[in-house]
Amino acid sequence: MITVSNLTKKYGDFLAVDDLSFTIEDGHIYGFLGPNGAGKSTTLNIMTGTLAATDGRVTVDGLDIFEDAKEAKKKIGYLPEIPPLYVDQTPREYLTFVAQAKGVKKNAVEEEVEKAAKEAHIEEVLDKLIKYLSKGYRQRVGIAQALLGNPQVIILDEPTVGLDPGQIIEIRDLIHELGKNHTVILSSHILTEVQAICEKVLIIYKGKLVAFDTPDRLQEKFMDDITIELQIEGGENEIMNCLKEVSDIEAAVKKTEEECAFLTVHVVPSDGVPADDAIRQVSRDLFHAFAKADLPILQMKTNKASLEDIFLELTGAEENAADEAAEENNAADEMNTADAAQDEPADEPMTDETETTENEGEEEQA
Repeated sequence: MITVSNLTKKYGDFLAVDDLSFTIEDGHIYGFLGPNGAGKSTTLNIMTGTLAATDGRVTVDGLDIFEDAKEAKKKIGYLPEIPPLYVDQTPREYLTFVAQAKGVKKNAVEEEVEKAAKEAHIEEVLDKLIKYLSKGYRQRVGIAQALLGNPQVIILDEPTVGLDPGQIIEIRDLIHELGKNHTVILSSHILTEVQAICEKVLIIYKGKLVAFDTPDRLQEKFMDDITIELQIEGGENEIMNCLKEVSDIEAAVKKTEEECAFLTVHVVPSDGVPADDAIRQVSRDLFHAFAKADLPILQMKTNKASLEDIFLELTGAEENAADEAAEENNAADEMNTADAAQDEPADEPMTDETETTENEGEEEQA
């Protein structure tokens, strides 16, 4: 659907996007992640044709976003981080204007506005002034303008910023619905949101693509340790005897308390067995082993790498290393400055003649 090839963007000497390449396929919801300054918004602006690239190419359904801009842009609906709303208009007036600007045929504008309003769930506020709408409804109006013209791809840049928890859930549900009829690219800093909504995730760092896969596969790639935390009603010896019947685990009792034991089970998947399959099988085996011994499981919790853990591993470690290097450089600069200061002769005391000369110079500049 969208192919990004060797995309590069420079601002003077600063390299914002560095030889970036990836392909967005039709019919999925994609998460687009990266720390501040990673190049996310720059990449999205180039993909939508609102910013020129220094080098590289972006095609939408085979159409170059710059050489075939008019046709290519018809296939993309874009909601920037700050929705481009005219708050003294009603949503109906605003969407009518946007539909006309997008080149929707005059006799189809009203129908197109009604369709977008229905898809974004804003029918009940179509004739209220935008400035009186809540932040959540304003975001919905912004999404509705992106839907005008029935584009194949919807790009949403931070659509839940500034919303309360209830509004976030509403927008999240709306994005799920949009994914049934459109390819959706979602840029967000809320990693749990991306993990809950998106089928595939792209992570960029310093303008480069550092990860691109499904959340489950990313978890498997970066999962060093899978553990299951349990609280069992029973004695330690009984519990350890039960654990002998379960394969592919390493277990240790953390503590005992009032005839209950808290233990950690490390899952060790067999070669070629996916992590999720191993977790399910071990969980079943643990349940049956303790049920057979009549030892109630009071609590069972699986711990594995989250999207946040993966994000921090791919970007945080490098950020820390960069910060440490910067601190070392700053310290070295301070030492060099101090050494240079010791070598410089002391300032001569200011005489009346010197002060008079400087004052005269200041008056001439004034």
